[in-house]
Amino acid sequence: MKDKYLTVTALTKYIKRKFDTDPHLKNIWLGGEISNFKHHIRGHMYLTIKDDNSRIQAVMFAGNNRRLKFTPENGMNVLIKGEIGVFEPYGQYQLYIQQMEPDGIGSLYLAFEQLKEKLNKLGYFHKDRKREIPKYPKKIGIITSPTGAAVRDIITTLRRRYPIAATTVIPVLVQGTASPESIRKAIDRANNLGNYDVLIVGRGGGSIEELWSFNEEIVADAIYRSAIPVISAVGHETDVTISDYVADLRAPTPTGAAELAVPSQLELSEKIIGMERSLTRIMHEQLSGSSQMLNRLKQSYAFRYPEQLVTQKEQELDKHVDRLDKVQKSQYERKKEAYTSLKIRLSAQHPSVQYERAVKEMNQLVKHMNQFMNQILEQKTARLTSAIEKLTLLNPLETMKRGYAIPYSSSGNIMKSVKQINKDDQIAVRFSDGTADCHVLGVKEDNDGK
Repeated sequence: MKDKYLTVTALTKYIKRKFDTDPHLKNIWLGGEISNFKHHIRGHMYLTIKDDNSRIQAVMFAGNNRRLKFTPENGMNVLIKGEIGVFEPYGQYQLYIQQMEPDGIGSLYLAFEQLKEKLNKLGYFHKDRKREIPKYPKKIGIITSPTGAAVRDIITTLRRRYPIAATTVIPVLVQGTASPESIRKAIDRANNLGNYDVLIVGRGGGSIEELWSFNEEIVADAIYRSAIPVISAVGHETDVTISDYVADLRAPTPTGAAELAVPSQLELSEKIIGMERSLTRIMHEQLSGSSQMLNRLKQSYAFRYPEQLVTQKEQELDKHVDRLDKVQKSQYERKKEAYTSLKIRLSAQHPSVQYERAVKEMNQLVKHMNQFMNQILEQKTARLTSAIEKLTLLNPLETMKRGYAIPYSSSGNIMKSVKQINKDDQIAVRFSDGTADCHVLGVKEDNDGK
């Protein structure tokens, strides 16, 4: 009974044979959108192809994706050629991609735009790094095919415009899978030699596929690293390549590159003739001006009467010497007076002199202070004496000495009126030399209050 059951491996192998023998699954043309894209470090590409309702796992091995002209990205619509198979370890069917290209846009154009964006971000196209093409190059390197029409046009134009420049053709392949590496090696070789003033890199016109070598990254990188200025001359004026963006100068055609690389001997001849005429004119003007100046000098008083001029100048010199002597003496006297004045002022400010002056001022101040203090003392003494005399006159004891007495009540209060005394009161009468205790026998008040 158990023999009726299959293993998972046996079932998966059976399904895989069905897929492998089905001719409809061996040559699949499929369109869809990329998602879950992953480029493995071993070179294989794993992705999902989907539409609005379904999806399928897919893989493109390194041997196939190495020929891609663009980099797949999530969200990109693509057209695929491949076959359906089963991945046995997971029992999962998947699409094995053999060819792939963008849907709605050419793969070459997409690859061009992707590389252009990448190199632009790396600074390959910045104007600040581009070098100026030498105005008068002595040796020119031409990197192109030695059999094409482009090399003949370049050499003919260079010899016609500037025959003194030495030209060297560095032959390369300009078409095919081996051409990018050939161009890269030629640029590096020219830089290693180091005896070229400028390089012309290019070829004649053709289709985008024929010009594609100049859109490869290794060619762009070689131009970028070149220490020698590079003129790009690829195809016709309407053809634009990555090399054009990286090069120090882009020419519309190979012939145009030759014209940009060297000046025209006719233009240089005309320029030299013009400069020669200008130089001749300037020399004539300077010679004429110098001759006129020489004639004026010959007619001058100094050349005609040199002895009289020397005598006159000697007299003027004597006057100047006398004036200088007078000025020197005047300045000497003025400086001497200023020095004497400063010396007197300095002496007056000497510490010993200032000390003596300060001592005198202090003694004078002490003298004035003593006089002032004596005056104050005398004034205060007189005021004190006067106050003592006034106090003596107002002292009750002095009054009592003249025969007056002061009565006190039994409580010790001074009695100023008979109204304060009653009959039989005990009072004390204070005299200047003592006190008498008294008994009031009677009280009599004056009617008029006296």
